[in-house]
Amino acid sequence: MRYRLLRSYLMLAALALIVLELPLGRYYLRSEETRALAALEGNAEVFAAYADQLIEARAPDLLPALARDTAGRIGGEVVVVNARGQLLAASRGFSELERRKVARQPEIVTSLDGGSSAAVRHESAGGDAVVHLAVPTRPGPVPRGAVRITVPRSQIMVDSRAVWLYLGAAGAGVLAVAAVVAFAMARWISRPVLALQEAAARVAAGGDLVVPARRTTGPPEIRRLTETLRMTARRLGHLLAAQRAFAGEASHQLKTPLAALRLRLENLEQDLAPGARRDLEAALAETDRLARTAETLLALSRLEESGSAPEPIAVDAVVAERVASWVPVAAASGVWLVAAGEAAGRVWALPGAVEQILDNLLSNAVRVCPTGGTVTVRTHVVRPRHRLSRRARRGRVPQEDGAPPQLVELHVVDEGPGLSPEERERAFDRFWRASDAPKGGSGLGLPLVRRLARAAGGDARLDQAPGSGIDAVVILVRATSTVTWRRREDRAATAHPGGRRARRWAARR
Repeated sequence: MRYRLLRSYLMLAALALIVLELPLGRYYLRSEETRALAALEGNAEVFAAYADQLIEARAPDLLPALARDTAGRIGGEVVVVNARGQLLAASRGFSELERRKVARQPEIVTSLDGGSSAAVRHESAGGDAVVHLAVPTRPGPVPRGAVRITVPRSQIMVDSRAVWLYLGAAGAGVLAVAAVVAFAMARWISRPVLALQEAAARVAAGGDLVVPARRTTGPPEIRRLTETLRMTARRLGHLLAAQRAFAGEASHQLKTPLAALRLRLENLEQDLAPGARRDLEAALAETDRLARTAETLLALSRLEESGSAPEPIAVDAVVAERVASWVPVAAASGVWLVAAGEAAGRVWALPGAVEQILDNLLSNAVRVCPTGGTVTVRTHVVRPRHRLSRRARRGRVPQEDGAPPQLVELHVVDEGPGLSPEERERAFDRFWRASDAPKGGSGLGLPLVRRLARAAGGDARLDQAPGSGIDAVVILVRATSTVTWRRREDRAATAHPGGRRARRWAARR
């Protein structure tokens, strides 16, 4: 913005200088030419007065000497004719043909016809431009003769190149001063705007909801806008804090009454008629679903308020431990649970995040998988598509800072009915559930999975599994080197340094 304002100011200043200097230069050149012609006319009138006295005294023999003296003084040529146009004197010798031509020259004819002012004619003689100026020896209806002075045009013309160079230098100086003033003004205007833009970007990103205090610099409109945005951000921060506090406190307070409600429902089992047992089981299932919803809301609230940084997590051990824990649950539902894939090593993740991710994905997969089906948990390492150095490929040195990071994909594949592309995208919205989804879900598991993955610089998506079912993919950044993390400690603690690059490389696959 600052440079756009600077360019605008300089363009306006340059346009104003062009509009002013072009007419000024032309007016100056014309005025100088007029002044030189006036001086030449004065010399001609003085000579004409002397010539008239000599003609009246019948001493024309003195005219040639006077003409040569005047021609040498003005650096031109002087011609004197009588009333009939006959040549009386000249500063140089004339041939007979030139003598006859002199009487027919327009400026001499005009002067002999009783002109009261000088007659001027421009001519190019032999490639050189000259100016002819003729005046009568005695102004009046019947002049006694005329005097013509011829000088090179360069004598009455100012050097236009020097004039334009001077005006150009003056314009450049004015533009330099205007540039300094314009830069100061652009900086004065753009500084609060840029600060306001950064604050608005932080607010839009959902991070820092604090706008700098009202500045005393900048235009009044920008100061009022800053104050308005500061009040809006403060109110938005209060609303978000209240929302998070409500979600966390409500879910926490619901845990105890839900546990008591389930205990009372279980105590009613001995006193119910056989036909009411089905309703009791449905009530217990809804109670469990409400308890899971409260637990997930509490986990989301804790995640939003958490200030912990990602840590290297041994993902293979976590996958093996969670699969072993879910095998009995899957077997009770008639579902096979299989772990496969390659060794992934360590990944960047929040403490306990990988366990929660796998628990939510396995819970969904086991719930939708038909009896006799298989749920597969697979790990896959996505290596960057760039050429590493020989020492890096051999593992002697860590991957260089700034290189695309390695990614680890966790796949949880089920054989359920699957979802449409629109439903797979909406599945990450809070409380959204498919119309044919089995009972027991809360609509908060997948949003929690994506939040946990993105908190460590990764992402999550749902793909169509081969045949039918869903392939839930969680992308995490592989912790191949600690150099990158140490060099970027100044970034937000909840955003992994390779997060945006990791998501960008994942999107290219």
